[in-house]
Amino acid sequence: MEYRRIPHSSLDVSKLCLGTMTWGEQNTEQEAFSQLDYAIGEGINFIDTAEMYPVPPRAETQGETERILGNYLKSSGNRNNLVIATKVSAPGGKSDYIRPNMALDWRNIHEAVDASLERLQIDTIDLYQVHWPDRNCNFFGELSYQQIDDNEKQTPIIETLEALADLVKSGKIRYIGVSNETPWGLMKYLQLAEKHDLPRVISVQNPYNLLNRSYEVGMAEISHREEVPLLAYSPLAFGALSGKYLNDQWPEGARLTLFKRFARYTGSQMALEATKAYVELAREFNMSPAQMALAFVNSRKFVASNIIGATSIEQLRENIDSINTCISPELLIRLDELAQIYRLPCP
Repeated sequence: MEYRRIPHSSLDVSKLCLGTMTWGEQNTEQEAFSQLDYAIGEGINFIDTAEMYPVPPRAETQGETERILGNYLKSSGNRNNLVIATKVSAPGGKSDYIRPNMALDWRNIHEAVDASLERLQIDTIDLYQVHWPDRNCNFFGELSYQQIDDNEKQTPIIETLEALADLVKSGKIRYIGVSNETPWGLMKYLQLAEKHDLPRVISVQNPYNLLNRSYEVGMAEISHREEVPLLAYSPLAFGALSGKYLNDQWPEGARLTLFKRFARYTGSQMALEATKAYVELAREFNMSPAQMALAFVNSRKFVASNIIGATSIEQLRENIDSINTCISPELLIRLDELAQIYRLPCP
């Protein structure tokens, strides 16, 4: 396993991070424990979760993933060897079942942290992330930005930062990050932190994969020049880049088989054509399509850690083995050629 120090922090994180959002929905606690044992045994020290998990989000299961992870941390005694990251939910959709009057203000953030700490059964969260913005902007694959009156209901970023700063000062969290952010949003966080001597955002967790390289357009330069690396999520595009959904195949128990609402990477003809092309390219180079897709993300210099997930140990083993897969210069040229043919099929 490879490790990287996240700039402006003391966190040394494994190049692969274990994602957890299936625990409590597609995976039982026992299966989650097995995943953790295997991943840690392979050198992974970075675990990412969220107060909203498991996915798809439901009031009946909200917080179950953190509870499962907390039970593992208590029973295994591994807490001090791991970097634990979680997230606070922002307003949007039907998330008010988490807390009434959702916002990224002082009350909501403090209540969220206290609840996460209780479920995780720990004293301090290593990396606390804002799950998505509390303002009108495009994320989760949305297009066609809609300008809304400047008086729209939102929590000012400075207020969010001040609440997070209070939690850093109290020792409940160590570092802060953002997720599903835009270039404007990330730069605003950095600007306000510097201006008001508040904690600096050290990471951004956004989607990044062969079907969605939109991070490269505006965000990658910020990651490089401002030293705020990417924690890449959905590196397999909800599993689509493994090729298992091609030719209208819907494997039993797979996420997109169970939850048809997640059509971001399978809902257009271009997405299907691009996926097929990448799968065929992997086979031409005698590689597993999943490992090629993960190895591509692993190879990007602006990525601090690649968040992998699985519902079985077999999948997890294949995903972790991607750390030993090399993207040759020849393969990289071919990947970039396909990226020109299929330009951002799934933003």
